[in-house]
Amino acid sequence: MKKYKIGYRTFKTAVGATIAIALASYFNLQFAASAAILTILCIQPTKRKSVHAVYTRIVASLVGMAFVFLFFENLGYYPIVLGIMLLLFIPTLVSLNVIAGFISSVVIIMHLYAEANFTAELLLNELALMAIGFGTALAVNMYMGDFQKELDRSIDQLEEIYRSIFSEIVKYLRNGDTSWDGKEIIEAANLLNKAKSLAFKDVENHLTRKENEYYLYFDMREKQLEIIERVLPKITTLPVMVEQAELVADFMEDLAEHVHSGNTARTFRDKLEIVKEEFAKMPLPETHDKFVAMASLYQFIEEMDEYLIIKQSFRGIKKKGKKKAITDAT
Repeated sequence: MKKYKIGYRTFKTAVGATIAIALASYFNLQFAASAAILTILCIQPTKRKSVHAVYTRIVASLVGMAFVFLFFENLGYYPIVLGIMLLLFIPTLVSLNVIAGFISSVVIIMHLYAEANFTAELLLNELALMAIGFGTALAVNMYMGDFQKELDRSIDQLEEIYRSIFSEIVKYLRNGDTSWDGKEIIEAANLLNKAKSLAFKDVENHLTRKENEYYLYFDMREKQLEIIERVLPKITTLPVMVEQAELVADFMEDLAEHVHSGNTARTFRDKLEIVKEEFAKMPLPETHDKFVAMASLYQFIEEMDEYLIIKQSFRGIKKKGKKKAITDAT
């Protein structure tokens, strides 16, 4: 049995439905309970989706009332007329790209069909129900939770995982330790999926914002993770240990200690150039295995340069309560 939980959306649905039906009853509207239905149909997980939901339902309902007048007032209030009307009404909503408002429009249509008399008074009643139902949904949906603390926490967790991955690489290069099971790679991938989803939801909660710095950050880290996954088999299956392994280990240890705000990616790219220069000064390999090991290590540092380029191109964000921007992180 799943844990019983009342979420944001559930709470807003209950509050919105209560307010809508109370207002409709206060103004003595016919079908007052339908105001609650209209509100419930518009409750959405984000502000942007809420605005779009209200838009589609208003348009669909207005088009529906126009169809009712054209069909029922001219052909009569009969089931067959309702069926013919729906055959044309649904494709119309699809062409207008407001099919999401179909159910809400049917609520209005069935009110008019039940009364079998399209009067100005009934029309005003339905417009009032729409104003209360959709307006209430829009009002309660304007309050959304703040995801910034959770996003900051995801950043901290992800950077800790990256530090752990780099530390495991260092242990292998220095000691030949092959006990690592690579679980951090899976943890990083799962965390990135959740964090990007949350960051996208944060974008949807800002009506004028088209992109989210947190989303760009996690997207950047995801690209870096792809590089890490690609090079790990090369660096952890060296046929022999060569002198250059210690150089790479020193660099990775330094990088592991600075996966946070405080050191720029440019700084580490400069350090990587020094590693390359040291590589060039070392003697050529004497055996095939040493040649393969050196080639793998050199390919590894080239990939790590790409890892840093990806970070360097990120413009950065400012974490809540932090003085330094994440743009300084590696």
